Amino acid sequence: MDDDIASRHRDGPVDPAAAALLAAHGLQLRVVPNDRPAFDGWLHATARGFLDTERSESNIAASLASTRHRRLIGVFDPGGPMPDVPVGTFASWVTDLTVPGARTVPMVAISAVTVAPTHQGRGIARAMMEGELRHAVSLGVPMAGLTVSESTLYGRYGFAPAVATTSWTIDVKRARWAGPIASGRVDFVSREVARRLLPALHDEVRLQRPGEIPIPDGHWDRFAELNADAESAGRVRAVQYADPAGRVRGVALYTVAENRDDFTKSRVSLSLLVAADAEAYAGLWRHLIELPLIGTVTASELSTDEPLLWMISDQRAAQITLADHHYVRVLDVVTALAARGYDTPGAVILEVTDPLAHSSGRWLLEAGSDGNGLVRADDGPDARDIPVVRLGTAELSAVYLGGVSLSTLAAAGRVEVTDAAAAARVLAHAATPRLSFWY
Repeated sequence: MDDDIASRHRDGPVDPAAAALLAAHGLQLRVVPNDRPAFDGWLHATARGFLDTERSESNIAASLASTRHRRLIGVFDPGGPMPDVPVGTFASWVTDLTVPGARTVPMVAISAVTVAPTHQGRGIARAMMEGELRHAVSLGVPMAGLTVSESTLYGRYGFAPAVATTSWTIDVKRARWAGPIASGRVDFVSREVARRLLPALHDEVRLQRPGEIPIPDGHWDRFAELNADAESAGRVRAVQYADPAGRVRGVALYTVAENRDDFTKSRVSLSLLVAADAEAYAGLWRHLIELPLIGTVTASELSTDEPLLWMISDQRAAQITLADHHYVRVLDVVTALAARGYDTPGAVILEVTDPLAHSSGRWLLEAGSDGNGLVRADDGPDARDIPVVRLGTAELSAVYLGGVSLSTLAAAGRVEVTDAAAAARVLAHAATPRLSFWY
């Protein structure tokens, strides 16, 4: 990631067109300093937007420490009774998105988008989103992404669900471990040790999966409940897996809920499991499945192709729920497509329609046998023996990480393509996308 782009993104001015649009409604669009007291009002408004409680002094201090890297935007109503508390909030930062081919591309990660119920219908969300996307484009950031609480809101801006996630409820008495027996060892460690080990492990793992991004420092503290405002820090348990050479290759964090009516039916909730190799994965999951006095293990933000399903003796012991998770949006077609790798050589013409005009155009993508792609504007005839795909930015964004096939979108009527199978082969990727957390 380019630190200069990250700092210019964080510290840049608000988009003038968005500011003018809101000013017509008597509202002010401002960058909110990552300092008190301005941050206090912004955090109170964000908590309210996500139906959370009013923030305490310890909440504010802990949140401030973990958001220094973020660009904070607020929409203010100077005529209201609380002019220092925004009626709209928006946070973002520039990070690295893992893309097919174990490569990365700069992405603006978006979070904390809220509009006060008292000020809906005034174009606040649209002004913030469109203005901040223009800000990212002006800096040359080719992608945008977010995890969303309301899944229907972001398609209008060109975002698409590109990474799905699964939630698991496992009846461990019925499941029984049937996977490999790892040659290393699993041991309990302190939450502090786990917190120290996890970032490096995740940095190694995230390059293996399209859709992942670096986990911000503040998230690690929350996973381990080492943040100052943790409500019940003592409940988190941490285990590590070390290989026979003594190298730590995985860490899991989980909590236990005792069942006082039947202690053998107590419940484990997995907070996070990071495994750098297959042995660590098997060792940590076996530990969870075989914990004494546990009847159920639950986990979320897992992949859609977890090997775990083939490591238990009865697959019906796992109830698995699929959901949309990581939404991404292509801002610069040439840069984004050139940044990722390609499993299969071939060519495809993409005619892209963008509701915000950032990625509109006709592009020729040529994937070489070396895994690299060349992308250029194209005005050639359709008569060439190259499949032509006509699609919106949302559809391009959906297939970009390889999570859905162009053939599937064609069958769903979401794209027009002259040869769906040939086009799908070019953009397909063997690794299933994943994002292991919310941001």
